[in-house]
Parts: sequence; structure tokens; C-alpha cells
Amino acid sequence: MGLIEEINNCVIKGHVNAQSNYPQDLSGKPGVEELVNDAITQKVETSDILHKGLISGMEVVGDKFSKGEYFVPEMLFSAKAMKAGLKILEPLLIDQNISTIGTVIIGTVEGDMHDIGKNLVAMMLEGAGFKVIDLGVNTSSEKFLSAAKENPEALIGLSALLTITMEKMREIISAIRSAGVSNKVIIGGAPVTERYAAEIGADGYAQDASRAVAQAKKVLGLA
Repeated sequence: MGLIEEINNCVIKGHVNAQSNYPQDLSGKPGVEELVNDAITQKVETSDILHKGLISGMEVVGDKFSKGEYFVPEMLFSAKAMKAGLKILEPLLIDQNISTIGTVIIGTVEGDMHDIGKNLVAMMLEGAGFKVIDLGVNTSSEKFLSAAKENPEALIGLSALLTITMEKMREIISAIRSAGVSNKVIIGGAPVTERYAAEIGADGYAQDASRAVAQAKKVLGLA
């Protein structure tokens, strides 16, 4: 198995480094961190490490999640491994001007402090090659609007876990449209439905983290 395939496998299995005990069968063996460093030392193309190693691995993870073969814990381990590799690659990506496929501004709406789902979506988007601007939780309309104005080409992702806070999505979209900002908006979260997305003028809806990537690409015309 070559280095790229090993990186890919470690992302799929969520193995960060040799100190990590997860998964058990890879405990003590090189993980994403060691393998990415080895690939850099061996002058493997940075774009291959990124796309064929890290991003390809997360695509497999997303597919497994959508099929019910992986659950949130497995997704989080894989996302952690992928992010460890991205952190090492980041200086090279900047130096070589390797661009991302798009930008997504993401946040949990005002009044809602839940972030597990939002964080998972952000990780999956990064794993797919997007630049993610994470506004955190309890995010006001003003904060979303400001970020949209600074990043006019970015997609906006709104998350809510509570029925009482999902109405904030309507307010945020209204504020964005009233300001004449043209950023596309997708929404998601436990109480959210495709019907509600259409009702409040969202451009898309994602049922879960794995579908969020496909929806983001679709709305931005990348798929």
C-alpha cells in the first residue's frame, strides 16, 4: 500500500497518529500525521495528498454515514484525522496557491447553543475541499450579514436544533435579502424540513452532515 492509500485508509478509520489508540487494530502504527509528513518528505504532490488522500477518504466516510454503516462517533474520529492532515498541509497549500472549491459561512442561529451537528457539517465541508468560516453558536442576523458582505461568493449554512430557534432562520434570510446581499443559503438541523426551507426562502436543505456537502456543491453549481 502506497503512502496516499495509507493516508486515505487512516482518514476512513479515524487514525490520527501513532499515539492514538483508535481504532484498536491501528494502535501504535503511523497515522495521518506521520504519513502526511512522510509524503511531504518524499515530495509527493501536495494536491495528491489533499485530494487523493484526505478528501477522498472523507468522501468514503460520508458515503458510509449516509448508508448507516458509520455513525456520529466514527464520523468525528475521521474528521479529526482529516483535520490533523490539513493542518500539516496548510502552509504548503498557501505557498503553492492551491485553491479551495468554495467558501461556506456556517453558524448555529441566535438562541441556540448546540454545536455538535454544526461542527460535524463544518468538518465534512472542509474534508470536501471547502474553506469554512465558522461563526460558532448563538449567531445573530447581524453577524451572518457582516460575514456575507465580507465574502460575497460564500454559501451561508444555518443550523438549529430547537423548534423554538429555527424561526431565527427566517429572520436571518429576511435580513440578508433585505440588505441586497445575494449569498445562497442552505439550512439544516433536527427540526428542519425541506418544506420549511422552501417556505422561508432558503436555497437548499440538508438532512444530515453527509448530505450537506452534496447540497453545498449543488447550490454553488459545483455538482
